[in-house]
Amino acid sequence: MVRFILLVIILILALSYFGISIRDIAQSPTGEDNFTFVWTYIKDGWEIITAFIAELIEKVQAVFS
Repeated sequence: MVRFILLVIILILALSYFGISIRDIAQSPTGEDNFTFVWTYIKDGWEIITAFIAELIEKVQAVFS
């Protein structure tokens, strides 16, 4: 977790060094559309993973019952 936080800080510093504004990217119509697109796939993937794990847990419980 600490590595992830450090990576995010370094990424923000690198973007700042090159003059890239995260706010401008996030608030632009293209940026918002890209974030929405990616977030949809993240949610769908999360639902698939949780359904798979729930089914796996049910099968393991059935074996030991």
